Amino acid sequence: MSSVRTKNTPREIAVPAGAELTVFRRGLLRWFEARKRALPWRGTRDPYRIWLSEVMLQQTRVAAVIPYYERFLRLFPTVGALARAPEHEVLEAWAGLGYYSRARNLQRAAREIVRRHGGQFPKTLEAALELPGVGRYTAAAVLSIAFGAPLAVLDGNVARVLARLAAVRDDLRQPARWRQLEAAAQGLLVPREPGAWNQAMMELGATVCTPRTPACGECPVVRFCRARAMGLQETLPAKREKRAPENVRLAAAVLLDAQRRTVLVKPEYDATDGLFSRMWQFPAVRCGKDAASALRRHLRDAQGIEAADCVALPQARHAVTYRRVTLLPFLVPVDALPTKRDGATVLPLEEVERWPTSSATRKIARSAMRGGEWEI
Repeated sequence: MSSVRTKNTPREIAVPAGAELTVFRRGLLRWFEARKRALPWRGTRDPYRIWLSEVMLQQTRVAAVIPYYERFLRLFPTVGALARAPEHEVLEAWAGLGYYSRARNLQRAAREIVRRHGGQFPKTLEAALELPGVGRYTAAAVLSIAFGAPLAVLDGNVARVLARLAAVRDDLRQPARWRQLEAAAQGLLVPREPGAWNQAMMELGATVCTPRTPACGECPVVRFCRARAMGLQETLPAKREKRAPENVRLAAAVLLDAQRRTVLVKPEYDATDGLFSRMWQFPAVRCGKDAASALRRHLRDAQGIEAADCVALPQARHAVTYRRVTLLPFLVPVDALPTKRDGATVLPLEEVERWPTSSATRKIARSAMRGGEWEI
């Protein structure tokens, strides 16, 4: 093996070179051709479809993505269709996948592609990186698979393969180490088949060289793996320190009029620190032990409502990354729903789940509907 060295990096990453590299590449590509999963975005060179799949797959399992991917393409089959669509329709199609900034950036980028690139995904790395939400990994994946650009991808799966291959013991996300991994990935790339190679490396990490209990007996390149030779395949790469969980209490108001209509808002000032993904939500605020008092103050300040009655509804649990959220919904009967602030929209309570809302908002709506019938 040869070493790929980056200045000021504490130790080297050794990858196959020379005759070993030829054997390594051949073995992995043959394995991929024989064992690759049949996924709906494979077998296409359409950059839009490849790009969409890569965005959806960020922090989301393949099995969960497939039905969303297929439905999204039925609704928005081209970049132009996505660019022209109302944002609420795009977010509604995305609802359930989470991380809604991905959908917003996807549409913003689609509009840039239509405006600046004639509706075609740009073919250069520099131009691709100028698109909203497109980073080095996404650009390399799309350009290599769609256009054959000789750019190696580096995501969590590929980084794990490289870390075990070279027995890298330190934090892979350290900037200097990540740059070194990028150089190592580029050194392994098959220039004539960059798309197939990148997919093979990602497939190996996703299905064989998995985070827990890697299937080393099924690995086509196990002979080159230093971690396996040293008995470290279960402990490398080193686990990142997880951020300590934060417990959050969130009071939400289900305002309800005599026709069982409620109101959703998009507040300019988010009193929940993004827990509703900047989508339509019930008026809500982070709170301490006295949730009802905090909610009354928030309704008075944000909506101009003096909420005399706040009827507690069934609580719900929610989680957003490191935050463990207790949702504390309250029924607030009103004579008239507020529509002058925060871009409020009025709709029947039963229709909330059909709007582009986060899963937290849908949980609150379900809690309100389970609460029974009320006299208003």
